[in-house]
Amino acid sequence: MAKKTTYATGKRKSAVAKVWVKSGSGKIVVNGMDLNTWLGGHEAIKLKVVQPLLVTKQESLMDITAKTFGGGYSAQAEALRHGISRALASIDKDFRAVLKPEGLLTRDSRVVERKKYGRRKARRSPQFSKR
Repeated sequence: MAKKTTYATGKRKSAVAKVWVKSGSGKIVVNGMDLNTWLGGHEAIKLKVVQPLLVTKQESLMDITAKTFGGGYSAQAEALRHGISRALASIDKDFRAVLKPEGLLTRDSRVVERKKYGRRKARRSPQFSKR
């Protein structure tokens, strides 16, 4: 498959993941830690991160190194998933046909709505007082 390192960027909310993918033994290193250390006991979020590898059947063939920043750990994990998907799609064009229907190449553009003046939050108005 990939003889050289492939780079891709993944994003979600305000989180950004810089991802480098190369052929190897299936090792995932995020921010200098392995995946289990980085996410602790969050098994569902770990499955989200490795989903692109499982869909393309590359979980034991690719080494992944990533740097994440911004947002929380859940948004960082989804940004990492997006970055891994984009890197795999650039490695092999056949992977794109598998990843696209799963929605893994689509950048989730939902972000927090800004707070408006005269409101308590983005849409929540102050409590009404009759007297």
